[in-house]
Amino acid sequence: MLGGGDDDPMLALLAGLIPGQSAIIEVLTTATRRQPARTAAAYAHSWHQLNCPHVRHLRVDETHPADDPATLARLRKATLVFMSGGDQERLTEFLLNTEFLTILKDKYRHEDGFVLAGTSAGASAMAEYMLVYGHGWRSLLGGRIEVKPGLGLLPGVLLDQHFAERGRYPRLMHAVLAQPSLLGIGLSEETGLLLHPNQPAAVFGEEVVVVVDASDTTHNNVPTIAEGRPISGHGLRLHLLVAGQRLHVATRRVEC
Repeated sequence: MLGGGDDDPMLALLAGLIPGQSAIIEVLTTATRRQPARTAAAYAHSWHQLNCPHVRHLRVDETHPADDPATLARLRKATLVFMSGGDQERLTEFLLNTEFLTILKDKYRHEDGFVLAGTSAGASAMAEYMLVYGHGWRSLLGGRIEVKPGLGLLPGVLLDQHFAERGRYPRLMHAVLAQPSLLGIGLSEETGLLLHPNQPAAVFGEEVVVVVDASDTTHNNVPTIAEGRPISGHGLRLHLLVAGQRLHVATRRVEC
């Protein structure tokens, strides 16, 4: 998962995880509203430069149903599914409650060698919940953020992207105070997490992954605050993680 920005370093990292010459890569452009074919072609070119020749454009959108038999057959054969950026709500709109998502979850959790990756919206939508609204300091006011269910590939996680660059600290803090059972993760651009089921997530990239944990707060007024009033929370735990450090998502423990 990458927080957005230049994704060439992540593609190179992913290329090292798959058998390049034989791997089947599917570029899922559901989040990309405008010119998805152009986006897929650009990614195919990048993969070809990395000696990964078998790259295809997997379309799921208004005119390409997720559960089309041909689409499901391609998904089952995929070595890597890469979800492009754009609008994360499009991913949930077209994929929630589909056989496509059931197969994708099963491959991610149980298929040895399968890789699922995404950038920006494609990363954000992987979590159990995703932030879709909230701007600047106003995000520290009651009712000024919006959180929606994601695809549920990462249970117990609430994810945000373009994190440092777009000043999204306030809305992530607000979101985890509203739902303390969720671990808040903010991915900066050119920075992300490499995850394997039942293993700690490894940070990669040039910037910082921000983790916000509100499970042990001693004060939290978000459940009762009136709209437009400032939120308050005491005892939030904050981690700033850089390349090479790890996060145990289930236990919320970090290690260098």
